[in-house]
Amino acid sequence: MYWPIGTPRIYATTTSQASTKTSFVVSNDGLAPSAATDNDSLSSAEPPPPVLLDDKDRAVPDTPIPPFTPGLKTPATPAINSVEHDIYHDGSGSSSQQYLAGYGGGGSDIPAGDPILALRVSRTGHLFAVITATTMTIWQTKPTVIQAVVVRSEASIKSYGTNVALLLRPDSVIFVVQTSLGFLITYSLATDAESRVYKPYFADHGNIQRRRQSHFGGPGNNTPDQILLGPGEGAGVRDISLRFRRVIKVDAGIECAIALDDELVVATKKPAAVQCIRWTPDTTGNQTSTELVSRMGWLEKKVSIKEMTHDRPMNLSTWVTSDGKAYAVQRIAAGQAKGGSEVDPKKLFKGYCFHSPLGDSDRAVKAVVNARFSLIAVACTDGSIRVYSARDYAGNIPPSHVHRLPVSSETSGGLTTLNYSPDGYCLFAGYENGWATWSVFGKTASHSFNHNPSITSANQEGWLNGVTEASWIGGACEILIVARQNESIWLLEMARSAVTGCYTPPNLFRTVLQSSSSVMVYRGYDLPDLTSISAEPFLWHNARIPSNYLLNQWPIKCTVVSSDGRYVAVAGKRGLAHYSVNSGRWKTFANEAMENEFQVRGGMCWYQHILVAAVEANRSYELRLYSREAPLDSSTVMFTQQMPAPIVLITPSGEDSLLVYTYDNLLYHFVFAPVSGAVRPIQVGQIAFHGIVRSPARVRGLSWILPESQMIDGDPSQDVAFASVLFLVDGKLVLLQPSMNNEGQLKYDMRVISHNVEFYISMRDQSSVNMISESSTGFPFEAEESSLRNSLWVFEGHELKVWPDVQDVLRATSVEPTKELPPTVSMPIDFYPLSILLGKGIVLGVEPELVQRRDISFSFFRFSIRTHLFLPEILRFHLVANNATAALKLAQQYQNLEYFAHGLEVLLHHVLDEEVDLAPKPEAAILPRVLSLLSSFKQYLDIVVQCTRKTEVRSWRTLFAYLPPPQELFEESLQRGSLKTAGGYLLILHTFEELGAASEQSVRLFSRAIREEDWELCKELARFLAAMDESGETLREAMELVNIRVKQESDDSDIMTRLEVPQKTNGSSRLRRQNSETGSDVQSTSDVSSFGTASPI
Repeated sequence: MYWPIGTPRIYATTTSQASTKTSFVVSNDGLAPSAATDNDSLSSAEPPPPVLLDDKDRAVPDTPIPPFTPGLKTPATPAINSVEHDIYHDGSGSSSQQYLAGYGGGGSDIPAGDPILALRVSRTGHLFAVITATTMTIWQTKPTVIQAVVVRSEASIKSYGTNVALLLRPDSVIFVVQTSLGFLITYSLATDAESRVYKPYFADHGNIQRRRQSHFGGPGNNTPDQILLGPGEGAGVRDISLRFRRVIKVDAGIECAIALDDELVVATKKPAAVQCIRWTPDTTGNQTSTELVSRMGWLEKKVSIKEMTHDRPMNLSTWVTSDGKAYAVQRIAAGQAKGGSEVDPKKLFKGYCFHSPLGDSDRAVKAVVNARFSLIAVACTDGSIRVYSARDYAGNIPPSHVHRLPVSSETSGGLTTLNYSPDGYCLFAGYENGWATWSVFGKTASHSFNHNPSITSANQEGWLNGVTEASWIGGACEILIVARQNESIWLLEMARSAVTGCYTPPNLFRTVLQSSSSVMVYRGYDLPDLTSISAEPFLWHNARIPSNYLLNQWPIKCTVVSSDGRYVAVAGKRGLAHYSVNSGRWKTFANEAMENEFQVRGGMCWYQHILVAAVEANRSYELRLYSREAPLDSSTVMFTQQMPAPIVLITPSGEDSLLVYTYDNLLYHFVFAPVSGAVRPIQVGQIAFHGIVRSPARVRGLSWILPESQMIDGDPSQDVAFASVLFLVDGKLVLLQPSMNNEGQLKYDMRVISHNVEFYISMRDQSSVNMISESSTGFPFEAEESSLRNSLWVFEGHELKVWPDVQDVLRATSVEPTKELPPTVSMPIDFYPLSILLGKGIVLGVEPELVQRRDISFSFFRFSIRTHLFLPEILRFHLVANNATAALKLAQQYQNLEYFAHGLEVLLHHVLDEEVDLAPKPEAAILPRVLSLLSSFKQYLDIVVQCTRKTEVRSWRTLFAYLPPPQELFEESLQRGSLKTAGGYLLILHTFEELGAASEQSVRLFSRAIREEDWELCKELARFLAAMDESGETLREAMELVNIRVKQESDDSDIMTRLEVPQKTNGSSRLRRQNSETGSDVQSTSDVSSFGTASPI
């Protein structure tokens, strides 16, 4: 559901030419410039505790240096206080940290051209840090500017070694640099919440254009001091103070380390152990604790830990060991270790092995946790990524699926980085020679392995041919990329489906993409069939989100479209804004205080022109109704419905129902009704799911299915008693069906009907307004047995599955909970599907494309529309089930589509190829059923000829074994006036050696084509007859017979002159084609063949 868009922005600490015009800090990291340190290691059975080298070890006076802010002509504000004052002057007057004024004379320079070794982003995403071999740079995310640069001195590098890795405490207060000689250098960061730097100032404030509610989203609505600021940059550049804190010496050597909220976890080399170093001592004064790997019973004895990650939401760590195994690990709390009788107080960790390699190709190299979907991804040496489902904390972690590379492992190189997006929907993997992204359950979304190496090298675009580090920022709307051996940071924008932020039926039925600063709405639903499936850019309506809203509320977290596609609403950090597609105008709050007063939490949806938003304001939880026609203002809220608990999600259902699911595991049913002249939601029922849904926060989507009789004549207050509820929990689609227990109370029977579900669509949720506007076929949408109005669509990562009638699923699960579910229609799709256009018979999606041209100096991504015609698969499903009546009724509903004949041709082609290879018994053959279905439509003869042209000759015998003789089909085509179709059957007769030289069929068709002035066909027939022998005797004989036949059929001498050898003339006559004399309305083969260029396949 994520696709790269545009070209990335590039940031770097230095350029190719070293600049002295930047202020920075040269840090001796607690050493005097000439100091030397004893680095001898200690040897013991258990690694010694780390040595903390700080101010106490130096015994120097307490004289802190003023805080530092880079890039300023004046010193930083002295009022900023560091977290810890561990920077001192020694007795000689030289300091352990030197401030160098950048504007002026000489002095040291920031090393230019050094490649970035590591990248880390804070938990909140407001800043990130990178290191080179000798420097560390702190960046602010928005605006993307450098806040501090630390250049390590020669004395520090000689004593501690060069930088190797970077750790960042999640709250971004402490930075830890791992060095090549086994040291951990820590720095502390402090921020002044009020102070700002680089703030633009305009002397003339006379003409200030205040915020307007109705505008087109341009920058002209900002106040003068905000004109230069972009999305998310309203807070300005913060003033920070970065100071050296202390050095930690790890004598046992460092394999890897991670920084957690309370402690620093270090895996050592010799001996192999795990050391936990608390940021502050505990109540007993201890700051370190150690556990040997050899004493961890759940680990192999002679292994070391090569890589560690930690996920805070799941409170779960992953360890990758030297033998290629992956473990799920939890920290044993101190209280649990002391109080539990079965827990050894000396044990620090417990874990379970969930990935054991079978060979060298599947040895684990990295692992990452997806808390949103309870998954653990393990990257292997062959480049593949094996994903496991974490069902509990007791080691129940079975395999789920595998992400396969679109290229070979030799092409991609080894894997270097692995990251899930914050919402869990996208997985980014960086390789030595490129990168790739997948959807959560394995659908390839994009990759850079198809880049042109020569253009990439000429443009110096390292982000395409190799990645060492990558991190998501801005709520996953952008990703930071560090290339191999490169000093630049690449910021690539990502577009995503609106479903990722707001799972509602309109977002599923209408394709809406959301980027960092705009919304793109697909508007091909109301256009002609062939136009709606084209890849023309005008099919996208692009709306740029107002800059004055993005200024402080970036990133956009939620986007929702109305069921008729006329309105769009977006919500960022606080507040909301909405947009009219027809007028192209946005509405935002005129007052910033009103905008910041609430936060959308639980999603939004549209009811006609009314926006319903689930908000949290002043610790209260509400449903608010805003009219599109009224200004956005606190006083213009149409209605406010108080809710007792936070809202998980809201979703419209049917014509006038609203379902609201809350964190207290209650589902509320509201009905929109006019009250005192205004529309209000009225609660008519609720369902408690206590003991059924264990974690409401894990619910991504829900809908319910009502019996037809209840929808038409039932009391809405009784809907909760009849509704079957569909829950999408993580990747499982759960069906809850109501029933009565022995005491007459309502209970629900639960059944998981699908796994690895990225999204599902119940066509019963599609409103009548949407269906009528979408459908160009004119077929009725009443609930019929053969209609797809009751279908249930599920996308499972690699294929789209359909139950044509969800009632079959309900009946199967209601009779017996363990009964096998009815079969599904399976549709493998080579792109990511976004919506189902039921009336047009297609699945709509997008596919990214990397554009590299030699006339521009950069590469960029764009995406194109992809479609898939689902009609052949569903028709085949009915025919395989020997339900020819359902197949015929379904086909008749789509027969007015312009590409209907193409769909039937695809069906025939696939079935024919399969039966030629498998040769089933006649009673099991599907081909005769397909041909019987085709014979019900007027394009039948054309479809057969088109299919023969696209298949091998060996398949023709199988096809015509169930058809009348080709001679009869030729006669029927001639009788219908389909001359080109008849010409196709001439070729079949010749192939079957049933056509003699200058046969009667050729002469009849030739003369008929002359009479109807179909000169293209005449040319084709002449070429066909000339190819039958090299002498041309066959063509000459046929032409003589044609002349005779034409003389007999017409008294018009003008036709005879047309058959003579043309003479050169000064002018030329324009020949106009006429319609067939038979007056047939059947399309010719040439007309049908035109569908191939615009077909949905």
